[in-house]
Amino acid sequence: MKLQTLRRTGVAAAAISLSLGLAACSSEDDSDSASDGSSSSAAESPSETMSSPSEEETMAAEGAAAQTFGDACSAVPADGPGSFDGMVQDPVATAASNNPLLETLVTAVGAVDGLGDTLNSAEALTVFAPTNDAFAAIPEKQLQALLKDQKKLGAILSHHVVAGQLDPEAVVGKQDTLNKDTITVEGDTSGMTVDGATVLCGNIPTANATVYVIDQVLMPQG
Repeated sequence: MKLQTLRRTGVAAAAISLSLGLAACSSEDDSDSASDGSSSSAAESPSETMSSPSEEETMAAEGAAAQTFGDACSAVPADGPGSFDGMVQDPVATAASNNPLLETLVTAVGAVDGLGDTLNSAEALTVFAPTNDAFAAIPEKQLQALLKDQKKLGAILSHHVVAGQLDPEAVVGKQDTLNKDTITVEGDTSGMTVDGATVLCGNIPTANATVYVIDQVLMPQG
């Protein structure tokens, strides 16, 4: 999702042209009216046609962090490639590689041939991204074995990905994963879970995906 700042041009020029036109056509009576404040209201009328800033404009002004939620969002760097404003510029696998919370996930994605490129080239995804601590909860011997098993690891990682860039309202409910199974998302921005895992920082925008950082590695059934 790319944020855009909409520019409104020509308003100031229109206001100046209108003011000059009023001045050229004014009579002494108009001047008397002006002293009563009527010309002032006419000069102000162009500004009345300007709409208030849209939600998208406001979000762009505040930065990508404006749409995120969750206590762990404060752990994301304030600037640089791993920040919210930095991540929104990159496709999801690249964006994750710059986020210090997701180093182990990036290692896991890199262990599956072609998965990083597949994620980066996808048109629109939602990714539930386990933190480093989530992977650390897996016994070390088991984790190392998993990182060497591309088929099993690929299935686990695909279980964390669904189609479409889903916002906090759209993501709630049963979702079909790229592993051809399902996960269930419950709650809202005040508290959200994915098959029991807690969303620590959600609705993070990247160039082609929406990311929800979670505190557990989700395991597919079977």
